[in-house]
Amino acid sequence: MPAVRNVCVILNERSGDHSEGDRRARISALLDEAGIESKIAVPSGDEDLVVFARKSLEQSGAEMLVAAGGDGTIAAVAAASHDAGVPMGVIPQGTFNYFARGLEIPEDMEGAIEVLATGRLHDMPLGEVNGEVFLNNTSLGVYPLILQRRESIYERWGRSRLAAYWSVILALTGFRRPLKLRLTLDGREERLRTPLAFVAKSAYQLERFNLDGADAIRDGHFALFTAKGERSIDLVRTALKLAGGSAQNGSDFDLQIARDITIHTGRKHTLVARDGEKTLMKTPIRIRLRDAPLQVMVPGTQPEQ
Repeated sequence: MPAVRNVCVILNERSGDHSEGDRRARISALLDEAGIESKIAVPSGDEDLVVFARKSLEQSGAEMLVAAGGDGTIAAVAAASHDAGVPMGVIPQGTFNYFARGLEIPEDMEGAIEVLATGRLHDMPLGEVNGEVFLNNTSLGVYPLILQRRESIYERWGRSRLAAYWSVILALTGFRRPLKLRLTLDGREERLRTPLAFVAKSAYQLERFNLDGADAIRDGHFALFTAKGERSIDLVRTALKLAGGSAQNGSDFDLQIARDITIHTGRKHTLVARDGEKTLMKTPIRIRLRDAPLQVMVPGTQPEQ
């Protein structure tokens, strides 16, 4: 018998660079073969994805919400699942799929749906920034600008990891405005000037880039990285080191560990990135863990977070 019998799938058809044809029909057929009843809901481009997922779940009467998309889609479905008190499944369809890879969920449809049919539930702590869920990371400064540049490149050249990396270089070479921040880290205050404040929630993502902080994340903390260089050439050099897994704490960036982070920018609003999506948020920016975890369907072996 499958681990779950009835699911509501939120399918983002714009995610990733897949070319396997009609994803909706293929997902439906694979779920049928696995003995899982399903309703597949496809949002339009201008809908609030959390609201759409919540309404789709209510209308379907399903026992689980399943995200079929990239990490931004998965984060929105995670928020809706957590609010509704139901578990979440994942069919990775993004460019990088850090969340799924960190939980050892296969990136191919067949493998991911096999997990839905045979896996088990795993408690996953959820990060939130000003009440909005994030799974991998949230950031201020140059990274939200990278996402803006990435969108224009995707529109022209299509979605791919190469296009994503190229957008990083283009955005960094044009960056001119470092942030002046006042931070509160577990009650301790400090001030700094930096082009990037990057808060990591994914131990897998840090290990993928050979960065410190993964053990602290597994222990219920966040890893806050702040870039040291302010010139464009410094940022490009650090980005290349990150890509090669050779960026160093103390020389390329500073790392701090905290459970509760508040960031004051001196502005009423600031652009914040969450799992590849960007949002204009009212300051200060508060980053914390939600009180209760989300249950996620994972392969039978317990993965590390």
